[in-house]
Amino acid sequence: SRSDDFTVAMETVTAWAWGPLSFLTFLAFLRRHPTRYILQLLVSLGQLYGDVLYFATEARAGWSHSDPRPLYFWGYFVGLNGLWVLVPAALLVDSCRHLAAAQRVLDRPRHKTH
Repeated sequence: SRSDDFTVAMETVTAWAWGPLSFLTFLAFLRRHPTRYILQLLVSLGQLYGDVLYFATEARAGWSHSDPRPLYFWGYFVGLNGLWVLVPAALLVDSCRHLAAAQRVLDRPRHKTH
């Protein structure tokens, strides 16, 4: 079915791209590499995109893959899956703040010393 093809495609991207990129991001932070916030931004944005597609696909299917009991739906499906939205969103904001701060430093007028 189409939804199965979609799930396989999304999980393939997750396994082959976001997984290794997340590991590289971890290493970049350990080594304080200059690209660490760019990598964090990319991984976070990719995770959020996947989350939006996950929730949108489920909504279009009428929530048919979710247990309709309120505790399960709100606690497990929305609550626990919501963490996969909140954490990357917070990291995305953090990346933007650090990158904007770095850009502000680069944009400052430089005074020539004679």
